[in-house]
Amino acid sequence: MTELNIPATVENIPAVTEFVDEQLEKLDCPMKAQAQIDIAIDELFGNIAQYAYNPETGPATVRVEVQKDPMAVVITFIDHGIPYDPLKQADPDITLSAEERGIGGLGIFMVKKTMDEITYQYINGQNILTIKKNL
Repeated sequence: MTELNIPATVENIPAVTEFVDEQLEKLDCPMKAQAQIDIAIDELFGNIAQYAYNPETGPATVRVEVQKDPMAVVITFIDHGIPYDPLKQADPDITLSAEERGIGGLGIFMVKKTMDEITYQYINGQNILTIKKNL
């Protein structure tokens, strides 16, 4: 397991992505899976940066674990911001046009569709969001 502790700011999304990608490259992660994970990082860490501590800035931890048999990567995002479970958000109605659809929710919907598992917990004052991608 490797871990990155970093301020939860939008400017740090590239650093988080690079940190995770370094771990994925060691696993010879397929390019499609890496692209899906990178999009998930952008969405999830971006949400933490924008909303967890708003208007302040606070710390975030990104943890990368590798599971074997079957091979999978598990990425956990931890922050001490306001409790928020993005999985309780209703999925957007993608049959509607962009004008008819409400704002928000599309990013987490994409994460749900591209990851093999996604879980949320609020424990000891921490938001803990975990995604798993089978490789």
